[in-house]
Amino acid sequence: MAGEMTVLNPTRLVIAALVGLIILLVLIIKFKVQAMVSILIGAISIGLLAGMPFDEIVTAVNDGIGNTLKGIALLVGLGSMFGAILEVSGGAQTLAVTMVKKFGDRKAAWALGITGLVIAMPVFFDAGLIILIPLAFSLAKRTKRSSLFYAIPLLAGLAVGHAFIPPTPGPILVANMLGVDLGWVIMVGIGCGIFAMIVAGPVWGSVCGNKYNVPVPEHVANQADFDESKLPKFWTIVGIILIPLVLIILDSVAGVVPAMSSVAPILSFLGEPFVALLIATVAAMLVLGVKHGYTMDELEKIMTKSLEPTGLILLVTACGGVLRYMLQYSGLGEVIGNAVASANLPVVIVAFIVAALVRICVGSATVAMTMAAGIIAAMPGIADLSPLYLACTTAAVAGGATVCSHFNDSGFWLVKSLVGMDEKTTLKTWTVMETLVGGTGFVVALIISFFA
Repeated sequence: MAGEMTVLNPTRLVIAALVGLIILLVLIIKFKVQAMVSILIGAISIGLLAGMPFDEIVTAVNDGIGNTLKGIALLVGLGSMFGAILEVSGGAQTLAVTMVKKFGDRKAAWALGITGLVIAMPVFFDAGLIILIPLAFSLAKRTKRSSLFYAIPLLAGLAVGHAFIPPTPGPILVANMLGVDLGWVIMVGIGCGIFAMIVAGPVWGSVCGNKYNVPVPEHVANQADFDESKLPKFWTIVGIILIPLVLIILDSVAGVVPAMSSVAPILSFLGEPFVALLIATVAAMLVLGVKHGYTMDELEKIMTKSLEPTGLILLVTACGGVLRYMLQYSGLGEVIGNAVASANLPVVIVAFIVAALVRICVGSATVAMTMAAGIIAAMPGIADLSPLYLACTTAAVAGGATVCSHFNDSGFWLVKSLVGMDEKTTLKTWTVMETLVGGTGFVVALIISFFA
């Protein structure tokens, strides 16, 4: 389709893109216009200012919406329902309580970091934080430490899982736009995530815990501990969470290992992301839902309610797809690609920088991922890069979209309120932690990309 489009003046294209992106940012930052509307207006502005014919602008919008949603709508919906069952069954608490017991109070920060990382893959960041923060507070109360000693590792783990590892929506969105297999994204994301969690979690949490004495908030100081007898079994939770990850990875491995050629078609079907997530969701319904006393009617209500926030995610993502196709069909992707080539900057670095700039300006990680992925995907030659390199690029976008959380990020205010910090302390602890998560993940992705 892009090959049939009108050839436009490169200088005009660049000016159109800059003006369109400025319009987008001003609408979000200055006038507080909803992100979906802002991205759509910005994308159409680029097409109009670049001189694209009206029918080509309409085609870019339709292709952007359709092709983007086609790749992620089912995954985001199934992931939300899977996470909701895990949440209401007490699976998140099971992981946290068991891990803390295994590690002991002295190394509980590591346990919380690992738990946060695992939980944030199927459960939204906000929900995971609200579910698990009481455990961090109870540990702080018991050990008479600053609550940051345990809260920061938990937050770091949640941030890492949320940013780098499918089936969380962010990396699925970027992978879909770049056309990279999710198995590679999971493997690279886990590698980046482990290092990011260690640096931003237990290491930075220890620094924060010793430097800033933040007491346990009064409204949770007298909370009762979890009733562990009512929680599902640890290995049951681990097994269910691993179902989609293992199936997707096996599909990717089967594609490159000749010895697995006989089972490759079966693994290709089972490892198709929506099939893998569907299997995991059904397993969660039966094992964590029905076996724990939930009726099918109750499960239906839980799963339906979990879909409420997905509408916004899908629409913002779809409009990001519009931005990508507008850049691609106008020819700006090629202009950007040539500029990057002449600057001799690796695509992984460009991806991180673009995502970080949008993140700092707009605050929303979803918008940052969407815009960065759209710009990178519109560059020529992206489809010719190896799956491993594209997975590293996906991780770089995720890293850039995580750094520098500040006043324009809803996560900043959620953490400030829940942990009970003032703005200054939140900037010195949470904001630095987010930057360490994104920066460390990016550095690991860059190193891996050298071997792609």
